[in-house]
Amino acid sequence: EALLRDLALTLFRAGGINGMVGGQWLDLEAEGRDLGLAELRAVHAGKTGALIQACCTLGGLAAGADPATLDALAAYGRDVGLAFQVADDVLDATATSAQLGKTAGKDAEVGKSTYVGLLGVAGATAEAARLARAAEEAVAALGPGAESLRLLARYIVQRSR
Repeated sequence: EALLRDLALTLFRAGGINGMVGGQWLDLEAEGRDLGLAELRAVHAGKTGALIQACCTLGGLAAGADPATLDALAAYGRDVGLAFQVADDVLDATATSAQLGKTAGKDAEVGKSTYVGLLGVAGATAEAARLARAAEEAVAALGPGAESLRLLARYIVQRSR
């Protein structure tokens, strides 16, 4: 019963006003405005990062992980979630619609602040790589069992769609 409660609370918090819903609201409020890096991170930490972080934590909770492992999984999820969004911004600015399978350049059309807009393509690419490395480091102590997480972090910033 305690496990089910913890699982539900983790998911509800990630989806609520302090997570995805709040991040999406901040994102919509920010259209047409220039956000600073801290504000942009807050948008994406909620909009994308909260659910990815929750997924990582939920897996650990379901497996009965100890608090140190749960902390490592949460840190991994936070960093890989932001890495995903930064890489997505780079792809939106550099790939074609055919490559992406969705409309490229859509963020610029609606006046969204992006990591590319703030840091440039090279800077945003470097930031995505930094976040992926931080995600990998977060689970380093988990040993060989976390290899798939490390590979996923690398894939997220190297993908072409």
